[in-house]
Amino acid sequence: MADHIDELNAGLREFRGAVHASLLDRVLCSVIGFGAEPSLVQRLLPMDELADLPAPGASAGTDFGPVFTFLRTSIESDARVLAAHRLPVHRPLVFFLSDGQPTDPVTWPAAFASLVDLSWANRPRMVAFGVGDADEEALSRIGTFRCYLSRDGIRLGKALIASVMHVLSTSRPPGNRTLS
Repeated sequence: MADHIDELNAGLREFRGAVHASLLDRVLCSVIGFGAEPSLVQRLLPMDELADLPAPGASAGTDFGPVFTFLRTSIESDARVLAAHRLPVHRPLVFFLSDGQPTDPVTWPAAFASLVDLSWANRPRMVAFGVGDADEEALSRIGTFRCYLSRDGIRLGKALIASVMHVLSTSRPPGNRTLS
């Protein structure tokens, strides 16, 4: 991902610049990086507080399964914190960015299935975005909400804007939560 960090940061800046200021504090964002192991890059914060992403360190692989497991745990934890502060908890929207092939092709689908399990109210809407040599077939399976490839001329900022604005315009108030 190191070869694409400038593109990713430009996309985040484009998104922040395009979204009306009154919405930026309502859109919470965290960043999880992954390679061989996932890690929390930035804790859950309002989108307008999101800093540019640091360049990723070297990694021996791109294991998708551990990041899906880590993501489910993170969503559960963040939802508990928000609820404890009496903030509305909406279904999350996850942007999964990849620039290559999963190095755990046999095991990641089970972890992904747990993440998007229909019986879990906090299951995320998944938007997959591929850069460089991203595995189009894997990303099309992961992008349950949408899937974009930069090689098709789609910029990250535009994909973020379109996906977030669609979710915001179609979200139900927390009291009317449905499994969709």
